Amino acid sequence: MKLSRSGVAVASMAAASALVLGACSSNADKGTQSAAPASAVANVQCEGKQALKSSGSTAQANAMTIFSTSFAKSCPGFELAYGGGGSGQGISDFTQGLTDFGGSDSPLKDTEIPAAAERCASDAWQLPLVFGPIAVAYNVPGVTDAALSGPTLAKIFSGQITNWNSPEIAAENPGKTFPDLAISVIYRADQSGTTDNFQKYLTAAGGWSKGGGKTFNGGVGEGKQGNPGVGGAVKPTNGSIAYVEWAYAQSNGLSMAKIITDQDKTGVPLNAETGGKTIESATLKNGPDDHNMVIDTESFYKPTQPGAYPIILATYSIVCSKYADAPTGQGVKSFLNVAASPQNQGQDLQNAGYIPIPADFLTKLQASITAMQ
Repeated sequence: MKLSRSGVAVASMAAASALVLGACSSNADKGTQSAAPASAVANVQCEGKQALKSSGSTAQANAMTIFSTSFAKSCPGFELAYGGGGSGQGISDFTQGLTDFGGSDSPLKDTEIPAAAERCASDAWQLPLVFGPIAVAYNVPGVTDAALSGPTLAKIFSGQITNWNSPEIAAENPGKTFPDLAISVIYRADQSGTTDNFQKYLTAAGGWSKGGGKTFNGGVGEGKQGNPGVGGAVKPTNGSIAYVEWAYAQSNGLSMAKIITDQDKTGVPLNAETGGKTIESATLKNGPDDHNMVIDTESFYKPTQPGAYPIILATYSIVCSKYADAPTGQGVKSFLNVAASPQNQGQDLQNAGYIPIPADFLTKLQASITAMQ
């Protein structure tokens, strides 16, 4: 059913990853992106633990900088220390009790749910707080408005289509002339949630048979480190194509492919409106009224609503539905209420390369935060 429209220790964890404390951010994957300004949110109830710790997804690091800056201004004396380290570390740190909540690009696996429940002494909830679109960036001389489908992208990134003047690309771009130019695939060399979600999209929408996971399995191309490495390699490489977070495609001035879906045969461009339509039409695996808000990504990758951009990465805040330590629960709720305010789900977030959460979905998220104890 769809929502209606409208390390072994905290010290080692911090040393191994970037730390966002108040307004400060340092992250190897996000280093080229400056944090957007953030201001205080009015009428926030600031309660409980004041010094919060979290870790995990680097994809949401810039968003956490915005949220933590606003948190410190909204609740003087409160702060969030956010270490990156990746989704696996975010889940591990949370289940081991090293952090107060975790950050992950993917929901908990069935094998991880018992450990999260044991850590919480209650059910763990997964709240999709940050949405980051993945751009398909390319550099083809004379072409700035290419449209590509899931099946064609799957063939490109697996080496089955090797030239830009291929019949498959020509069929999807009537009236456009593509040069006789070899395709140069650029991918993430490091393990990445961006890779994981892109391969999930290719599997769902393109018939990708190479498998999923955080390691690129296409078997072709050149790997680059992090989003900065991928984003920076496209422009100087004629014939290149890459998957990269939206912010890095924007900051490098790259052309981005429109994505063909069953609803849009001419392709959907990537922007805040088309990403918002995808979030609005999301299906929740546990039903629209369950506070454990796990998204069925099939509803992203194969949208049923026209004008919805299909390659969206949802990052979750993994929390306890009821914290054994009440002050910790109150502190986490205070932070999440700041992060999920309309003020912080707006232009600052979009400027940092994320899709602000649309009003109806945001109302549902806020209700789940309110239900935490």
